[in-house]
Amino acid sequence: MSSQKESTVRTLVVALLVCLVCSVFVSGAAVALRPTQLENRQLDKQRSILAIAGLGEVGMSANQVKALYNERIVAKLVNLETGEYSDEFDPNTFDPLVAAKDPELSQALPGDEDIASIKRRERYSVVYIVEENGELATLIMPVRGYGLWSTLYGFMAVKGDLNTVEGLGFYQHGETPGLGGEVDNPKWRSQWQGKELFTEDGKLAIQVVKGGVDPQSPRADHQVDALAGATLTSNGVNNLLHFWLGEDGFGPFIANLRAGEA
Repeated sequence: MSSQKESTVRTLVVALLVCLVCSVFVSGAAVALRPTQLENRQLDKQRSILAIAGLGEVGMSANQVKALYNERIVAKLVNLETGEYSDEFDPNTFDPLVAAKDPELSQALPGDEDIASIKRRERYSVVYIVEENGELATLIMPVRGYGLWSTLYGFMAVKGDLNTVEGLGFYQHGETPGLGGEVDNPKWRSQWQGKELFTEDGKLAIQVVKGGVDPQSPRADHQVDALAGATLTSNGVNNLLHFWLGEDGFGPFIANLRAGEA
């Protein structure tokens, strides 16, 4: 009987030691790989920003992406509450998504204001600027909001007139492949180019419409076809754009830029 107990104890000790050794190896690997993971995440972000701005080519190497990004893109911190540039944090290292989880750097959104379903909005964000001959050529803004199954994270690029869309794309989401996942379809994404965000009197008018855009409609320049069979994802895209381009997002900043007061 005692030998059975001794055998059981030995088995448990060996199992415990194996688990301990494995956990040490896994933890060590995670720590060792973290710098590489962070670098790859930053590289993917830079690649997405360049693509939305219409810069670079498909298949660029990591070094080419970094070089082109550093040459053409300038990151700037924006205070979303005042709509002005800020030097409170370094825009090259500040992470708005991390800030959105910090009560000191974000604010909770009431249900009626949270049309993008993000729960909290950071007080500061980062925009990306492309200049030509010293003038604003493209403004790239991070956007996010809930679709059907997931939060869609992406960027919207607007031309120097701060009204004409250069591009819209999402770099992370969990929408249904073949349905909501068609936000990645180049054909759908291409519809956004040239669309206008605001009416002549400055009202936000961009809209994702179900049933297709009527080219004869006076609002056609502000409309994009909804995704077929993905109403909730399409509604999510519409809502997140209206949030981030509205008063609670980059709306005041865009207004200040137009007035030369940012």
